[in-house]
Amino acid sequence: MLNSLLTRFFASRFSASGRVLALLWLTMLGVAPGCNSSSPEPAVANPPTVPPPPVAPPAPVLVGSSLIGEYTPAQLAARVSDIPLVGTLARYSVRVYRLTYTTQNTDGHPVTASGAVLVPVAPAAVPVISYQHGTLQPDEETRAPSYYSSRSEIWSAVSVLAATGYVVSAPDYIGYGASRALPHPYEHGASLASASADMLRATREFCAQQKISVNQKNFLLGYSEGGYATLALHKLLEEKYAATLPVTASAPGAGAYHKSAFARYIMRSTEPLNFLSTYVWVLRTYDRVYQLNRPFGYYYQEPYATRLQADPFSPVPQQAAQLFAPTFRQAVLTDSDPALTATLTANDVYDWQPKAPLALFHGTADDYVPFFNSQDAYNAMRARGAANVELRPIQGGTHFSAAPVYTLQAYAFISQF
Repeated sequence: MLNSLLTRFFASRFSASGRVLALLWLTMLGVAPGCNSSSPEPAVANPPTVPPPPVAPPAPVLVGSSLIGEYTPAQLAARVSDIPLVGTLARYSVRVYRLTYTTQNTDGHPVTASGAVLVPVAPAAVPVISYQHGTLQPDEETRAPSYYSSRSEIWSAVSVLAATGYVVSAPDYIGYGASRALPHPYEHGASLASASADMLRATREFCAQQKISVNQKNFLLGYSEGGYATLALHKLLEEKYAATLPVTASAPGAGAYHKSAFARYIMRSTEPLNFLSTYVWVLRTYDRVYQLNRPFGYYYQEPYATRLQADPFSPVPQQAAQLFAPTFRQAVLTDSDPALTATLTANDVYDWQPKAPLALFHGTADDYVPFFNSQDAYNAMRARGAANVELRPIQGGTHFSAAPVYTLQAYAFISQF
């Protein structure tokens, strides 16, 4: 009866897109033996049993914390007033903190990084979500989570999610916040994963320090670069932190998980590509991190090689054949440059066997990070025997139109666990 009334209410009051979003939010609510001898042997006393040495816990990573502010359910609800009924989900006030912590840069040296922690003022132990943000250009520094600005991803829907009863750990990544003097290792899987894992560790250290009650559940969310970071984080946690930071479930969205195939897709493309400037950023990151040290003329044709050397974020054409040097394109397509090929495959995160439940969300019309990235990950993981992997296509969704649908569906997915 209630469902019927709500359905008629949505039909009469809200647009089709608003009804979809609201119903998705309602879904979230349901939502060794020895050898014997005949010869006499001298009696030998059994040696005392020596217990194995205790495993030392990982060294603490938390450096410091500061309170940004506390926000009431009404204040948080006002931030999502354009989505019907979502604001009513905010149950608790949320305190937002800026944390600093130690992590490793791409060269293995320690750096001080930062992030935001959203803490619901809840009466019982709550789960933790590690939320990895999407691409931020250098001039979008203040959109990093630790600034908690109104333009950040965690300001609205993620803050409401915290208010339903989740601690949210949101890393800035290296290159933003406390580490903004360093270049951001864009789409570098290992450092995105380690910076996010260390932020999650710092969050749990902070909660213990402040006597904030959290349970053992760890959920992972993120979209675009955040989706790629989320899948890389899931892999790292299961490999290195299975006992201390077990993954309960993860829901990455629209990540470039199959980097080597993505590179070949770009080099074969004859259609205009709107994202080539971000791929230039990826190449610059890999060239630096893996010390390829190739001249700009190896990657790009003129006049773009000279322009990009002067300004790495200068405009580029939308046609791959106009931007990239022919020899570079051939090297990618034929794997004839082993060092270059190795940098791409080192950042593939699509082919492994996750143990915790995983849902891959992706818009089927995404022309920024093509859908095959999630399809390939799903196929490879299932082939390895991963039984808890799902592929959740967002039909007709582009990279941008699918984002709000992803957010709602991913929340609904993790609410099952």
